[in-house]
Amino acid sequence: MQNWDDEFKEIMQRKMKTYRERRNSNGANYMSNKERYPNAPITLTDFNFNESVHKYPLLIVDFWAAWCGPCRMVSPVIDQLSSELAGKAVFGKLNVDDNTNTSNVLGIQSIPTIVVFKNGQAVDRIIGAMTKSQLISKISPHI
Repeated sequence: MQNWDDEFKEIMQRKMKTYRERRNSNGANYMSNKERYPNAPITLTDFNFNESVHKYPLLIVDFWAAWCGPCRMVSPVIDQLSSELAGKAVFGKLNVDDNTNTSNVLGIQSIPTIVVFKNGQAVDRIIGAMTKSQLISKISPHI
């Protein structure tokens, strides 16, 4: 009997391959800069996470929960940076309570956790609340 997580992963990989092939054949490389880099955080879910990670060259994801005080402190900073760094990076927010599959696959055990994805790969992980200047210093090497 195959593990459900493995089966889910295989399905998602097939879907992403189909999506990339379709996107490349439709000339999606010519998206407008606004489409490529929204100036507000995007809402991520278990269903759109893989697509988003591969769609944006630099995606910075805030893993949070509504009951988490430090997460509520980081949220306005993410909103500000999303606007300030539009055109350079895309920010996303994923509620770990509503999207347990993605959180489990990535091993998110503490929140807030911010993961930097570059060209589809996780390249950095920042755990805990921090000020705007601290967060900028952590993500600036990736921009």
